[in-house]
Amino acid sequence: RVSINALKEGFVLKHFGDILTTQLKHKFANIVDKVQVTLYVDDADVKAKLEEARKAYMERDVRLATMTDESVDTFYSCILCQSFAPNHVCIVSPERLGLCGAYNWLDCKAAFEIDPTGGNQPIAKGNLVDSRFGRYTGIDEYLKKASGGAVETLNLYTIMENPMTSCGCFECIVAILPMANGVMVVNREYQAITPSGMTFGELASVTGGGAQTPGFVGVGRLYLSSPKFLASDGGVKRLVWMPRSLKEA
Repeated sequence: RVSINALKEGFVLKHFGDILTTQLKHKFANIVDKVQVTLYVDDADVKAKLEEARKAYMERDVRLATMTDESVDTFYSCILCQSFAPNHVCIVSPERLGLCGAYNWLDCKAAFEIDPTGGNQPIAKGNLVDSRFGRYTGIDEYLKKASGGAVETLNLYTIMENPMTSCGCFECIVAILPMANGVMVVNREYQAITPSGMTFGELASVTGGGAQTPGFVGVGRLYLSSPKFLASDGGVKRLVWMPRSLKEA
């Protein structure tokens, strides 16, 4: 979307390409020398490129699906949201993508190789303290430093005890429903009241901000199909409600 004032000042379509070229060269300076930007506006061309992109993402997802948390010695952090949630640290493992849905383990690995001082850093797992809850000494040590001491320990596979913190960019929120002895999940697009008595926005107010809140956690939607989803709490069998659109997706 371009403002009328921008058009009056001489903004044309080509400037989108100039902006993208400049940003790509800046962000990926270690691996990019030249950039060419082509803008597709015809519907058939866009659909063809969309299929090409989806195929590339599918190949990446298939590769990631063969990996498990136990098959690697290193997880990755994502602290890109600390500008508005200073205590929040995403821990990204092969079986748990970032809560925004934009970064999986392979993405973080590539991002670190591109920018070793960026927001995605490798974390040596260290010793396994609790296999059921998913607690590692290396993760705890990193969290203490990266959160400024606000978060001292993390259990990756439970919602009930020291779950992962959430910023506010989560695709979905998982929340406990005590009366049903289970959990519900709601996606950002769902605007109605959930069985918890709260809307997505109201749930976000108690889930986000970098707080470690037992019974509430933000997740990426693909994590719902992971074998590690609430593994120590009973997994997907404890899920008693979600919006129809999310279930179909």
